[in-house]
Amino acid sequence: MKIIQVNTHLLSAKLTTPFAYSRAWYDTRTAMLVEIVTDEGHTGWGECYGPAKMTKAIVDEFAALLIGRDPLNTDYLWQQLYARFRDHGQKGLLIQALSGVDIALWDIRGKHFNVPAYQLLGGALRSEVQAYATGLYRRDSGDPLSYLTGEAENYVAEGFRAIKLKVGFGIAQDRAVTQAIRNAIGEDIALMIDANHAYDAVSAIRLGREVEALDISWFEEPVPPEDLQGYQAVKAALTIPLAGGECEFTRMGFRDVLTQRAMDIIQPDICSAGGLSECKKISDMALAFGIRTNPHVWGSGIGIAASLQWIAMVPDHTPVSLTPSAPLLEFDRTEHPIRQAILQQPIEHKNGVVTIPQGPGLGIDINRDALSFFKV
Repeated sequence: MKIIQVNTHLLSAKLTTPFAYSRAWYDTRTAMLVEIVTDEGHTGWGECYGPAKMTKAIVDEFAALLIGRDPLNTDYLWQQLYARFRDHGQKGLLIQALSGVDIALWDIRGKHFNVPAYQLLGGALRSEVQAYATGLYRRDSGDPLSYLTGEAENYVAEGFRAIKLKVGFGIAQDRAVTQAIRNAIGEDIALMIDANHAYDAVSAIRLGREVEALDISWFEEPVPPEDLQGYQAVKAALTIPLAGGECEFTRMGFRDVLTQRAMDIIQPDICSAGGLSECKKISDMALAFGIRTNPHVWGSGIGIAASLQWIAMVPDHTPVSLTPSAPLLEFDRTEHPIRQAILQQPIEHKNGVVTIPQGPGLGIDINRDALSFFKV
């Protein structure tokens, strides 16, 4: 079997209501999808996290090196592409582009052998996963204490047992909103906070101490991703578990995170950190260090499906235990017109639980009409 085409699909959709996290406003959602076609008729799909126009240009550059190659040689092709371009980036855009290619190759591999991708990577540890609702972003009008508590209550009513709140808007406002959310959802719902690296260690410690009594399940990206010493300082000062890693890349990058024990929970993104090939290695490494893995997921239906194939294999945080602690699926609830539209069968939750697709490869079929509709 040989690769005969590598196609890229740049998609974009305007939002009805802009929203913000601590770093930027969004009024548009985009997606950059990778389509790899073989001479045996198999088509594999992948997704690249990050600036869509930039990752598209890199995947288009990769194409000449992939045509004519055997798509089943996933590790070989990963290493070849990484080595060919390592002088120009061991992190960032190049790895995000490589991630989309790798996911598409695993989709082909599963379709070739007519099994889910996870089956070829060692088999599933679970058939479904508890999801947490990611939302609670800021809007351009209204009182955050009012609209955020209402949104949180809606997630609980949908059946979610865990939700994540965006912070990083100033310590006083973050404290007030976190308290209001906890009051609204009660003590039985897990609550995480995510600063998107808005603070330095001094401010992150101060915020953490002010919300520590609210039973926060984790404090995500309190400081910039490259400041591992800052993570260590915050981790030493708080009882709240620290999470991060969506801005880290490959097992080489996570090696430093793990050996320095900078985080309690790592959050690689499969569409960013190196694809299925690399993320399986990363989560296995984390288990050896006794550090939890909870993948970051913030893409289209392809990214969700790929993440579910990976989560099927991510080890329990306390394996072979009467009360194992399994990884959670990040389930983005913000507006994203492309997310489910590109799938023939949307991936939905039921009472906060998502079933892992059982079909070949990623277990999804693509709606090409939606690709045409959202095409840039």
